[in-house]
Amino acid sequence: MHNEGDTPQDATAPDAAPSPSGLLTEIGQLGRAVKHLFGAQLHLLAAELGLARSAVSWMLLAGLAATVAGVGLGLSVLGLLGVVLATWLGSWIWALLVLALLQVLFLFGAILLFRHCMHWMSMPVTRREWSAMMRDTLHKAETEVEQDSGREARP
Repeated sequence: MHNEGDTPQDATAPDAAPSPSGLLTEIGQLGRAVKHLFGAQLHLLAAELGLARSAVSWMLLAGLAATVAGVGLGLSVLGLLGVVLATWLGSWIWALLVLALLQVLFLFGAILLFRHCMHWMSMPVTRREWSAMMRDTLHKAETEVEQDSGREARP
């Protein structure tokens, strides 16, 4: 005696659609996976920012150390040059005056170079080129943002 609903075909037939509770379970799992992924991305971002902050601190410290070493080297070279000039000229006063004159000439040359560079930056051609470069950079960035948003909008 067979019931009409107990056919062998019905027992092995797959479900046409997943049950609503199974679908909700999968959506929940997807949500947890996305949350976990973005949580991991946030942890990675925080770690990278911490490394960058640490790198900036170390770079500033290295710059300070290089400045101190450069000043020390400059003073040592000036001292050696002073000794050489003192033995050559036979007088410490003349040696120090020559060193002072060399330092004034170096300072004057640095000021002239700075003024010349400022003049180059203020020339109309340079201003136009700088402005064009900034416009091109802004246009390129806007184009990239539009392309990225177009990619995200597509499924």
